[in-house]
Amino acid sequence: MDVLVNNFDVFRNGFFVTLQFCILAATGALIIGVLVAVMRISPVPPLRWLGSTYVTVLRNCPLTIVMFFAAFALPALGSNADFLRIPGLDQIFKRLGTDLPYFRFALIALSVYTAAFVAEAIRSGVNGVPSGQAEAARAIGLTFTQNLRYVVLPQAWKGAVVPLGSVLIAMIKNSALAGFFGVAGDLSASAQSLTSAGGFPIIPVFIGISLGYLILTVPLGLLLDRVERRQAVAR
Repeated sequence: MDVLVNNFDVFRNGFFVTLQFCILAATGALIIGVLVAVMRISPVPPLRWLGSTYVTVLRNCPLTIVMFFAAFALPALGSNADFLRIPGLDQIFKRLGTDLPYFRFALIALSVYTAAFVAEAIRSGVNGVPSGQAEAARAIGLTFTQNLRYVVLPQAWKGAVVPLGSVLIAMIKNSALAGFFGVAGDLSASAQSLTSAGGFPIIPVFIGISLGYLILTVPLGLLLDRVERRQAVAR
């Protein structure tokens, strides 16, 4: 296990790159997922159709294909995802501002893919809100947007928080694919560099990578268990 000790800096840097990547991907997935969930329950048929199509296609498409499209099709279309170089944000997450755009491409792929599952988790929470709540809101003259903002979504979050947490845990594990599509420095890319270029044995390296992902996922899983128990007691 000397490889873990002697290359601790590599594992540490890879962990923090993966952590940044997951924070950004989770934020993007939540934003897109909420919008898609709203479209799915919208009273406007074209929006419902669009939201349903998005969820159906992305949920039934392998993440590898989405990653391939983002990594190779977007550059072919002339995009380098520069719109993600948000002033201020690229100072906190410095890889957004680098000249190597694969971090941004992988971020788009994982956010768009995970958003489909986020939308379904939120929709399940919305379906758990008693229909009388929305009907009462409409009776006092609230619009669809006001109904969602002030009545439905605040209650839906309580029912959706555990499914959303499970989706985010799956997203963290899915982020391992990013290193194989040119995202330099994350945990999976660190494994490639240590085993191929460094010549280190593969089993200790992947034990170190697994520990990194466990550090990210186990606390979130324990938190979800606690939230679920508190909700069960409240019920």
